[in-house]
Amino acid sequence: MTGTVATPTPRPRATARASRGAPARPGVTFPRVLAAEWTKLTSVASNPWLALGTIAAAALTAYGLGIFVRTADGRSGSWVVVSGFLFAQLGFLVLGAAVGTSEHTTGTARVTFTAVPRRFPVLGAQVVVTSVAAAVTATLALGASYLATIGPRAGEAPALDLTVPGTTRVLVCFVVVGAALALLGLGLGALLRRPADAIVTGVVLVFLLDFFLQGVPGRVTDTVRALLPSAGRRLLEDDAAVAAADAATQGLQLGVGGGGAVVGVWVVVVLAAAAYRLRRHDVR
Repeated sequence: MTGTVATPTPRPRATARASRGAPARPGVTFPRVLAAEWTKLTSVASNPWLALGTIAAAALTAYGLGIFVRTADGRSGSWVVVSGFLFAQLGFLVLGAAVGTSEHTTGTARVTFTAVPRRFPVLGAQVVVTSVAAAVTATLALGASYLATIGPRAGEAPALDLTVPGTTRVLVCFVVVGAALALLGLGLGALLRRPADAIVTGVVLVFLLDFFLQGVPGRVTDTVRALLPSAGRRLLEDDAAVAAADAATQGLQLGVGGGGAVVGVWVVVVLAAAAYRLRRHDVR
């Protein structure tokens, strides 16, 4: 009896190559997007200089104001240390705006959002890296301000006393409010997509409106001031200073927690608006 011998069917060459080749690359994941955004942030040469300028502005301002503060002025030692936040907050705003507008100013937005079609992970990663960068910068600025004010506090300025109610909160919130303002700048940058527009809008909301309304006190103007992002600066005042400010205002008396809630709402609303535009509108 004769039979036929079956010959094996050759495997396709492409299949053989695939079995021997490198493993498949993972798809888009949030950790990879996060790493990419961190690389973008740290690879721009101007960002470290911006952080350094923010630290220097905080320390020099605190030192300059501390020289003129006397114990009888009613200021606390914690106010002397964090007084440099007056100008340092501009650095946090600019940092956030730079991150939020970077994709649009460099022309990489289409490439980025082609690689990450869902878009929200990019904004989420920017929130994380901006928060971390701002918190590190604010921590270093606080440390530099503490060192810069050792001389004034050893002289006529009040000493830093952690037993004074609100002192620990003030020092911690220097970092928290700095990060919040950076996120506000990020949201404005992602929403407006132009650095100048985002920075000018942030300066008006945080600086100018509060400054001008302070010159025309009244029930309406004081209420508007209480609802501006600048209300976050209440977190940088000790309990006695907050109580005195609430007693003098004709508008809302928000206290410390209310001031923090106001700036938190601003950050959430602006970031939500930026996310909506990012999801619903084209990028360029």
